[in-house]
Amino acid sequence: MHDTAVICVVGLASRFVGDHTPNLSRLQQEGAASRIHEITPAVTCSVQSTYVTGLLPSQHGIVANGWYFRDVAEVAFWKQSDHLVQGEKVWETARKRDSAFRCAKMFWWYNMYSSVDYSVTPRPIYRADGKKIFDIYGAPSSLPEGLKAELGDFPFTTFWGPMAGIDCSRWIAEASIKTYQWHQPTLTLIYLPHLDYDLQRYGPDHPSIPKQLKAIDEVCGRLIDFFRERGVRVMVLSEYGITPVQGPIHINRILRKEGWLRVRDEKRLEAFDAGASEVFAVADHQIAHIYVKDHEKVPQVRERLEAVEGIERVLDDEGKSEFGLDHPRSGELVAISQSDRWFTYYYWLDDAVAPDFARTVDIHRKPGYDPAELFIDPKISFPRLKGAWILLKKALGFRYLMDLIPLDASLVKGSHGRIVDNTGDKPLVITDQPELLEGDSISALQVRDLILDHIFK
Repeated sequence: MHDTAVICVVGLASRFVGDHTPNLSRLQQEGAASRIHEITPAVTCSVQSTYVTGLLPSQHGIVANGWYFRDVAEVAFWKQSDHLVQGEKVWETARKRDSAFRCAKMFWWYNMYSSVDYSVTPRPIYRADGKKIFDIYGAPSSLPEGLKAELGDFPFTTFWGPMAGIDCSRWIAEASIKTYQWHQPTLTLIYLPHLDYDLQRYGPDHPSIPKQLKAIDEVCGRLIDFFRERGVRVMVLSEYGITPVQGPIHINRILRKEGWLRVRDEKRLEAFDAGASEVFAVADHQIAHIYVKDHEKVPQVRERLEAVEGIERVLDDEGKSEFGLDHPRSGELVAISQSDRWFTYYYWLDDAVAPDFARTVDIHRKPGYDPAELFIDPKISFPRLKGAWILLKKALGFRYLMDLIPLDASLVKGSHGRIVDNTGDKPLVITDQPELLEGDSISALQVRDLILDHIFK
């Protein structure tokens, strides 16, 4: 067996490897690179599940970053149990080939209760008094505690939200190095989210992107040099490419105006009522899963959505099968936006009655993905002063609401989820073992076998 490190650089498109990424460019020149043909949806949880199983969402079941759980009539995003992923994982296959195989999974998704040997993942502590304490979870339990003792607390506020930045990726890289030094796993899976942030905030052509490419390249260089000096084979890959967008599609507002989506009044604010709704959408970047209670209504809903400006295609059962999304967790229909549009989860028609969590970073309560969480509301005159006041209330033990997030989805300038139109925007894989990679393009379904080849060939 050959020890292998797989570094997932989120949002790294093939066109970004160049002058601003000397370490990644060197790896590519000394090894080989191929573009990856994406799955639908090209979103984190679905793509990572395909990479580790070699299966489509119709087989592994991860149809999005979140979906409607019909048995409890609730939408849930960013669940963390590996039990949700159906199919044999790459580390389970490798362990069957050689019982000495061991795997470390560093911040890849579905990391809790996984069958890997070592794992670390973000996991806040939620107190009964409403306080949220940033922390990490891992197995064995001594691993995250040891990492915090060596590296300090994980910089959670830089992992997601308005302060998202390079510090969390640096911490993950150092934690991955420490884990290898302590345990020497055969396969180390490393997740570096940094590049994703400004690509979504400002779009891939914004002047800030070269600086962010340089920052993540330095982190990659640290990892590449560390592992290669120790004879560890290195792969770098990405999950998707991010393309410019010009505006959102408020798909749930459209469904509500048709009388299909239901809300309930909660102290003069509107709460989404999935179980009572006839039709609603679970929006996830450029993909929206449409759940229709009465199957007889599906053709009517499809016809209405196909007429919406910005929606490129609406998949019925035949279309879902074509795209590998025919799974019970998918909705009755799946909408795909045009390349320059994306879907919000917004269901209220008046911002005055938006739920309180809408203006906060709350990835679990929102019934859809919300990239506006990357911004501080520009309408707040003195955001630092307001933030300091909120933190003071927190320190004094009072209840507080970190309501700093805008409700203006037009701020978002980059998105992903659909198969990109231009080859330069596609995700890629780079390896220091050129003999294992043939051609200039591979399928996302082939990544699992490519990882196994790095270990066993």
